[in-house]
Amino acid sequence: MIGGIIAAGEGRRLREAGFTVPKPLVPVAGVPLIDGVVRNFQAAGISALTVIVNEDERDCVKGLAARFPAVDFRFIVRTTASSLESFTRVLAAAPAGPILMSTVDAWCRPADFVTFVEAACRRPPDTTVLAVTPLVEDESPLWATLGADGRIRSLGEPDGNVVTAGIYLVPEHVRALTPPPGLRRLREFLAWLVRRGEMVYGETIDRVVDVDRLADVALAESMSRQMSGGTE
Repeated sequence: MIGGIIAAGEGRRLREAGFTVPKPLVPVAGVPLIDGVVRNFQAAGISALTVIVNEDERDCVKGLAARFPAVDFRFIVRTTASSLESFTRVLAAAPAGPILMSTVDAWCRPADFVTFVEAACRRPPDTTVLAVTPLVEDESPLWATLGADGRIRSLGEPDGNVVTAGIYLVPEHVRALTPPPGLRRLREFLAWLVRRGEMVYGETIDRVVDVDRLADVALAESMSRQMSGGTE
């Protein structure tokens, strides 16, 4: 399997909180966000990654390739207009086949990432699988309603029982779809897949933090200490 990382967001709220580095380099427990995501992919046995960063994050490219010489990187350096544009550009640039995508701010431990990948791969090969979590620490969560079989029945409705977690397994036929005019955000594209009757499933990761704010960094670091056996 191949992987993709969406890291082209501007990270405005983290900059306003005082971080001076680009969002992919914001540290959680001393590890840059993007390094943590790459480590997750490596733990899942995925070593071919297509990564998009914006034009203010060029330094991330050199540093990442140097820190992970065993990874086969393809880099896209482009400031995009939306999360959906970033997503589709990674899909277009990556090699053919199903692709596992992660946003750079989806922080979780490698073991949980691997568990998600294993569960997602047990689904039929023509399905889209989204990581979902009951941990709601987001200003604008994307709610999902899961059926008993794990299929997502609705996406974006306020009565959902879990939220999406920024990690997606996308089959090849979905990669070839053309989003309808007017869609700008990745969440709108995912909701469109559900509405059009695509087989979209959710697999749960209990603890995933969407790192957008200073409080999110603190929460992820607290969880990191707990996972490593530290105390508060």
